[in-house]
Amino acid sequence: MEELISIRWDRLIMDINELFKLSYRAISANRLRSFLTMLGIVIGVFAIILLVSIGTGLQTFITNQIAGFGSNLIVVIPGRIGGARTPGGVVSNKLVVADAKTLALKLKNEASVAPVVQQISTVKYKNRENKGTTVFGTTSNYSKTVQNATIGQGSFFSQSQEQSGARNAVIGQTVLNNLFPSQNPIGKRFFIGNNIYTVIGVINKRGAVFGIDQDNVILIPLSSAQRQFGLTHLNAIFISVNSPSLIPRVKDQTQKILLKHLTEDDFTVQTAESTLSIVSNITNILSIALGGIAAISLLVGGIGVANIMLVSVTERTREIGLRKALGAKRIDILKQFLLEATMLSLTGGIIGIILGILGSLILARFLVSQVTLWSVFIAFGFSVAVGIIFGMAPAIRASKLSPIEALRYE
Repeated sequence: MEELISIRWDRLIMDINELFKLSYRAISANRLRSFLTMLGIVIGVFAIILLVSIGTGLQTFITNQIAGFGSNLIVVIPGRIGGARTPGGVVSNKLVVADAKTLALKLKNEASVAPVVQQISTVKYKNRENKGTTVFGTTSNYSKTVQNATIGQGSFFSQSQEQSGARNAVIGQTVLNNLFPSQNPIGKRFFIGNNIYTVIGVINKRGAVFGIDQDNVILIPLSSAQRQFGLTHLNAIFISVNSPSLIPRVKDQTQKILLKHLTEDDFTVQTAESTLSIVSNITNILSIALGGIAAISLLVGGIGVANIMLVSVTERTREIGLRKALGAKRIDILKQFLLEATMLSLTGGIIGIILGILGSLILARFLVSQVTLWSVFIAFGFSVAVGIIFGMAPAIRASKLSPIEALRYE
C-alpha cells in the first residue's frame, strides 16, 4: 500500500514538473509577446500598490498632524459642518470673545480655553520682509492649549502683558530665518503692517501641512490683533481638557453653554477623535477610489492575457491535436493552458509588486507614501485571479478541440 502511494506521489510530481516545463517552453517561444502580455499586469499591480500607498501615507500624515495639536484638544469653529450658510455660501461667524470668556469661566476646573483670531500680513525688519505671514491673535493660554506650539527660545507673553496691551510677539521658524538670520531675535523690534512689535519668543519648528507652512506664523495678544486688524469675531476657540476621560463631558458642556445664545448652525464642536474619524473616512474612500482606478488597468491587462492565450490556442491547434492523439486527456490540455495564463499573470504581478514598492519608496522622498501589506496581498491576489479567470476561456477552448480536426488544421 505504501509503495502504491509512493508511486502515485512520484507520478504526480513528475506530471506537475512536466506541466511546468511545457508551459515555460510555450511562454519562452514567444518572449516579446509574453512580455507585452505581462506588461498590462505589471502596470496594473504597480498602479494599485503605488496609489493605495499614497492614500495610506496621506492618512498617516494627517493623523500625526492632528495628534500634534493634542489628543485632549477640543476646537470650536464658526458655522456647522454641512449646516446653514449665508446666501453667498460663506459661513456666518457669530463667535465672539465673550463666548470664550464664558467657556473659560465655566470650564476653569476642567480645561484651558484660548480664543483665536487670524489675519494674513507682511512683516518687516530693517530691509528684510516676510510676506504671507499668518498673524494669530490669542491669549496666554494658547501655549498651554495647543501642544505643538512649544517655545524653543524666549517665552510666551503672560496674562499681565496681554492685559496691558503690550505689543509682544512670538514668531515661527520661517519668520525667524527670513527676518533674523544668524542672530538672536529676542528683544528685536519689527513691523507687522504699520505697528511695531517686540520679539519675546520663538516657536519650535512645526513643518508644513498640505503645502501650508506652519512656521510662517506670529502670535500676538488677542486685544492687540483685534485693534490692529479691526476683528470682532473669533476664527476658533481652542479648549484643552485636563484629562481624556473628561472630553465627552466638556464637549457636552461647551455645546450647552454656547446654545444659550447661539443656534446649532452657528458653531461646530470638534474633538481630535471626531476629526480623525472624518479624515479616516475621507482617506479610506480616496484609497479605495485610487485602487479602483488602478484595478481598471489590471482588468485591461487581464483582457490582454485572454486575447494572447486565444491566439496561442489558434497557433498551436496542431500541437493540441497531436498531444490528444498521443493520449493526452482534456484535463491535461486545460491545465496546461490555464497554467500558462497563470504564470504570465503571476510573473507580471511579482514584477509589479517589486516596482510598486520601489516606486512608493522613491515617492516617499517627495510626497507622503506608505506601502501596506494588505495592498501587496490584494495586488498579488488580483494578479493570480486575472490569470485564472481570463485564462479559463482559452484553456477550455483548447481542451475541447477534436484531435482529428486539430491535426487537419492549417
